[in-house]
This record gives sequence, C-alpha cells and structure tokens, in this order.
Amino acid sequence: MRYSFTIRKKRAETIMSQVLYDEVPSLDLADFLSGDPQRKQRFVEELGRAYQNIGFVAIKNHGLSDALTNQLYTTIKKFFALPDEVKMKYHLAHLAGQRGYTPKGKEHAKGRNTGDLKEFYHVGQEVEGNDPIRSQYPDNVWPTEIPEMEEVCVTAYKTLEKAGKHMLQAIALYLGLDEFYFEDKVRNGNSILRPIHYYPIENPDSVPADAVRAAEHGDINLITLLMGASADGLQVLRRDGQWIPITALPEQVVVNVGDMLARHTNDYLKSTIHRVVNPPREKMNTSRFSIPFFMHPRSEMDLTVLPSCVDASHPKKYDDITAGDFLNQRLAEIGLKK
Repeated sequence: MRYSFTIRKKRAETIMSQVLYDEVPSLDLADFLSGDPQRKQRFVEELGRAYQNIGFVAIKNHGLSDALTNQLYTTIKKFFALPDEVKMKYHLAHLAGQRGYTPKGKEHAKGRNTGDLKEFYHVGQEVEGNDPIRSQYPDNVWPTEIPEMEEVCVTAYKTLEKAGKHMLQAIALYLGLDEFYFEDKVRNGNSILRPIHYYPIENPDSVPADAVRAAEHGDINLITLLMGASADGLQVLRRDGQWIPITALPEQVVVNVGDMLARHTNDYLKSTIHRVVNPPREKMNTSRFSIPFFMHPRSEMDLTVLPSCVDASHPKKYDDITAGDFLNQRLAEIGLKK
C-alpha cells in the first residue's frame, strides 16, 4: 500500500475537477523530455488527469516525422490496392492474425457477430539480441509486390515504440511507481503496427444493416498510439454517454489507455470505448486509412491489480492474469482465434 495515499488523493482531486471534454487534451512530449523538472511534472499531472477522465490525449513531438508518415501511408495504400487474390497470399490463418494480412470482415468487436468493414495488415516485433522471447513470435510477413514496405514499417514501428516507452514512463510516475516500472515489461514486447483499410462500399445495401467500419470497443493492450487517419470517423464515448469526434492534427499522435493498463490500475486509468463510424451514405464508396500502434507488454507481464489502486471505496475488480492469457482471451472474443 506504499502509494495508496497518493492514488487516493489524485483520485479525489480528479473527481472534484472532472470536466466533460469536447475534444481530446493536447500535450507536448517535449515537456516530459525537456530536463526541466517543472515541465516534466506538469506533463505527468496533465496526462494523468486526462487518462483518469477520458482516457485519450493528443501528443506532439513524438518523433514520427511528416516524411515518414507520408511514406508509410503511401506504402500501405499500395498494398491495399492490390487485388484480393494477391493480398490473400499473405493471409496466414494459422497465425490468428498475428502477422500479415487479415481479410475483409474477419474481425468483429467483442460482443458482436457482424464483421467490421475493414481489412488490415499486422507487423510485429523484430526481436533484438538473444532474448528467448524470440521463439514466441512468428516472423513478419512482407509482400514481395511492395519491396519498400519492410523498411518503412519497421522504422515506424521502432519510432512509435520509443514514444510509447516515454508515455509509459510518465504514466508510471503518475501512479507513484518508479519511472521505469514498465521498461522490462515492454522490452521486446508483443506490440503490433496495424495499417487498416476501411474499404469502400459501392452498394451500402449489400452489407448487413448493423455493419460499421469499427464497432465500439476498447483496445486490448497497454496503450495505443494512433497517427492521423486519412479521413474523419473516430469517435470516443464520453462518460456522460455522448460520442465526441476525435481528429489528430498532422503533427499529433493520439495516445489512449488500453484494457491491460486499465485492468492493472483497477480502472483508475480509463480504457475508453471508441469506434469508427460509417461516412454518410453518399461517401460509403470512399476509403479510409488508419495506422494504430498497439503497445503490448511481454506475455509474462503480471496484470494483477496494483495494490495502490485498491481501497475500501474501490475494491479489486479483476482476477489475476498474465498479459499473454488476457490477449488470447480477447483474440478469441473478437474472432481472430479459435
């Protein structure tokens, strides 16, 4: 219970100062990395308040250049423009969507049976050093038709992973933990870069009436880093039940709390439900592209609720589980794993 007073005090302060955000708060990661203790502390406190309240922030100075972002989008658009029969060469069903291509309508939100109107590609960890965790990860799959895809995706992966580690350092400080509490847990973690194509629908009547680009859901992982999408559509469920639109500016990355982090903190930090809505009927024949980076820990990370996040008013909500077991449960729930 070493940090319980700090958590209780911050929880009370947040409840007293809760606001209904009309947009996601914007923060500058350069403040955290500045070397100025006051700027760093201000970043930590503002990040923590946002994560207790709405679960999302927009971050600038994250390290992802405009040139790399543009190159990444150009490359993944080339892949998704390939004929379906070519893309299916990179669909490896036995990997349960861990690597390579996942075809249209395969994934659905937890609690639903209708597939989302999207297709996507998974790029995973390129393990460095002699870490034995290498044996747990399948090899990445690279389309021979797009030879530049490997370099640009791996570069973006490493860039977003580095930014994610800095965000987790700030989160650890807000929780009253050692700044590098998450470091060994995410080293060579099972993170995923997921280029997504919300494909055009020429005849909206040809799909199920309840089919949407991405039904309401919470992310599985610790945190998600999302660069600006090619079109609007992302919405976040505010705590008063209202959906608010989220649009990252070109220089921003949106970073949100995932279910693993919410579970580890007994929902002290919020994994907020979000969705990608369909465009107006007359624009259903247009594409939308998005590239989230899902930051996962190593499978052995213990997600047991932190003792500092439990008290008489906030009893422990979740059973003990490892990150690997939790991931497997959720992959089954969303239709990617039997």
